[in-house]
Amino acid sequence: MTTDMRHEGKTALVTGGSRGIGRAISRRLAREGALVAVHYGHDEAAAERTVKEIDAEGGRAFAVRAELGVDGDAATLWGAFDRALAGQDAEPGLDILVNNAGITVPRTIANVTEQDYDRVFAINTKAPFFIIQRGLDRLRDGGRIVNISSVATRVGLPAIVSYTMTKSALDHLTLALATELGPRGITVNSVAPGYTETEINPTLRIQEIRQRYSDASVFGRLGQPADIADVVSFVASDEARWVTGQWIDASGGAHIGA
Repeated sequence: MTTDMRHEGKTALVTGGSRGIGRAISRRLAREGALVAVHYGHDEAAAERTVKEIDAEGGRAFAVRAELGVDGDAATLWGAFDRALAGQDAEPGLDILVNNAGITVPRTIANVTEQDYDRVFAINTKAPFFIIQRGLDRLRDGGRIVNISSVATRVGLPAIVSYTMTKSALDHLTLALATELGPRGITVNSVAPGYTETEINPTLRIQEIRQRYSDASVFGRLGQPADIADVVSFVASDEARWVTGQWIDASGGAHIGA
């Protein structure tokens, strides 16, 4: 465990928490004392692996399954969360909600089908909207909501236009909720990764693309999931109690130059 146990006594839920950036966030919050619900949609083995890693590091976690992007997904998620939490030595309720789960559609507008469009919005925008809506009675006063956005919302990237639209919508949700939930001491922020190295990004196997993504950052490298997890951990902490309604660039300065 880290010496800084700033999330001790807190309960967190990380959607898509079993792989990539979500896995790094789950492990970071747990290392700092949170009991972490690691959500997954289909890959039970990945979720169990993440839980075991957290256990091995001295943390506490449990897996929660719910397919997102289908009817009733939020109700299914919270039902599974409530049942699993009841088996832990913890009070009912939640302190930190990280809406990380998402998919991309790597197609220009001419090639996006209605099915593509509906699915990416269902998972990236509709699911977090109703997860938050259904979770507000569980989220304690002084809690934290962190929405994982994308640096793509501040640049023009035609190749992922429908994906970027979903993240832009999520950013507005951040603003609206920060205003509404402020009286309860709940902060709501967006954290926006850039080009990040994860095992689920097949384009990074192509050296030319990998180099292009690295060059986009002022640091000349790809982001690592831990780079994003560190920012999320701060935003989810009491140290960030005076930060809300913000879009926080965690892209390594991608595309800020000419």
